[in-house]
Amino acid sequence: MKLKDIFTDIKLSTEAGDTEIKGLCIDHRKIKPGDIYVCIEGTRVDGHTFAAEAVEKGAAAVLHKKNKRGMGDITVPKIGVADTRLALAFACKNFYGHPDAKLKLIGITGTNGKTSTVTFVEEILRANKKKVGAIGTLGIRANGKPLDIAFSTSTTPDTIELYEILTEMVRKKIEYVVMEVSSHALALHKVSALRFTLGLFTNLSQDHLDFHGTMENYLLAKARLFDLSDKGIVNQHDDSCEFLLKYAKIPMITYGLEPACDYYIDDMLMSCNKISYLIEDDVVEVPVPGLFTVFNTACAYAACRELGVPTRNVADALRNVAGVKGRIQSVPNYFGFTVIVDYAHSPDGLENIINSVREFAEKRIITVFGCGGDRDPIKRPIMGEIAGRLSDICIITSDNPRNEDPDAIIEQVAVGVRAAGCPHKKITDRWQAILASMKIATYEDVIIIAGKGHEDYQEFENGRREHFDDLEVAKDILSKLGKTL
Repeated sequence: MKLKDIFTDIKLSTEAGDTEIKGLCIDHRKIKPGDIYVCIEGTRVDGHTFAAEAVEKGAAAVLHKKNKRGMGDITVPKIGVADTRLALAFACKNFYGHPDAKLKLIGITGTNGKTSTVTFVEEILRANKKKVGAIGTLGIRANGKPLDIAFSTSTTPDTIELYEILTEMVRKKIEYVVMEVSSHALALHKVSALRFTLGLFTNLSQDHLDFHGTMENYLLAKARLFDLSDKGIVNQHDDSCEFLLKYAKIPMITYGLEPACDYYIDDMLMSCNKISYLIEDDVVEVPVPGLFTVFNTACAYAACRELGVPTRNVADALRNVAGVKGRIQSVPNYFGFTVIVDYAHSPDGLENIINSVREFAEKRIITVFGCGGDRDPIKRPIMGEIAGRLSDICIITSDNPRNEDPDAIIEQVAVGVRAAGCPHKKITDRWQAILASMKIATYEDVIIIAGKGHEDYQEFENGRREHFDDLEVAKDILSKLGKTL
């Protein structure tokens, strides 16, 4: 493809415009001859410093920030723009042939519930014989099968990866793509050139303030999804709903507990293994406990109804969902206590899971949790206070310490736990912390192992990862304890 066909809104010289382009790349180490090298200013590394090296490796053109020093010696065509991330999004759209125009995209944002809601929408649509793709924390799927495309570990893949994935979805004749859209992806323009058939908003609570700085910035980043969507769906129960309804310039649909909602949730019933409620005169039953399951499934319900799926078909599909890996996932055992693994890693997420468990817990709740390093330290004592106030016993442990001292993180969490007056232990080794919870648990207690959910690793300094899966560890410890009785 010619350079002028990739940057259609930028005036290029005839010679530059006719340059043949074979690909786009943001990593100078992976440049192939004929690629456009895109200079990205990161938090630690500025891609502009590698532009000359990228050209030496065969880059056919360089996309860079206007008036950036060091571009004078570049001999290939240069495209100077105000924001290279934004320009990259539209360059990908053109280079990959506008794949979003051939798909119905459903984007889901929010602090909590994105992964579960993606899964619920995916399963409802597949149950109704639709060809569905899914993109998010649990990977990439096409018609329920993992898609063999390498991508970064972020919730929303990087821009070039995302367009490669969408192109493959088109090739596989997928009709609907349901995807998690993180606040980072919105702020960094990963999805700015896409058009979503539906934009869904689950909720907003404190998270990622290390990146966004303030809750206002965080909310505004999330709200950008509605700038990219034809229709929006928002949780009326969330405090941000009123702002979003005023912000959005598109038709907006609400779901929630108020009769005025477009999708009104009524007659809720909850137990230790399921929830049920009435919506649109139909009973929805889902074999996953918790109030947040009510809201996540209602969000999915509203989305699928807006896509034209009949009411009864949506309800029937939800009755058969299998749940989501690492989300309020039970670990079977013969000891008479309950063990639950959950991804809750934000203040609101932790509060939701403990409150949901409290609805069916017969005796004590023992919460095992920690906080990640290099992420929003302000929330650590807040999460400690929430866990301490709502649990009977807390065991504070290491999560993903990354480049921080895990014991220092644990002590910051413990400040909140102590303020709540909750009995607690500090055990840095996560395996030992989970073991300790099971040794003190008695009949009808509930152990919540929170923070990692589906993740199968712990992340340490300099990006080093070691295998660690809460579900595997819980099963292993329960097996070992059974043999010692």
